[in-house]
Amino acid sequence: MHLVVPYVIAAVLFGIGAYGVIARRNAVLVLMAVELMLNSVNVLLITADLSVDPLRRTGGSFALFVIVLAAAEIGVALAVILQLYRTRQTVSVDEIDVLDRADR
Repeated sequence: MHLVVPYVIAAVLFGIGAYGVIARRNAVLVLMAVELMLNSVNVLLITADLSVDPLRRTGGSFALFVIVLAAAEIGVALAVILQLYRTRQTVSVDEIDVLDRADR
């Protein structure tokens, strides 16, 4: 298989994720788009790892680091979104005023 195919797939996935971050108003969907972007980076890391010297394979280690980072990001972001819904009764990014004080 040519190495161009995974690179194109990763670029398309990253583009879809970037569009999702820009166009979506729901915070959960924005979070899913960020995860799609991180997964496209994992595809690139593994593909680039297969195309270099077989004695020095570090792409898999970096991909594992990105997976751990994504899991931590999901945990924190979902907690923030849940707390935001409890206080503001919405998860729409357009309707959230960050500078508005919640203790009024």
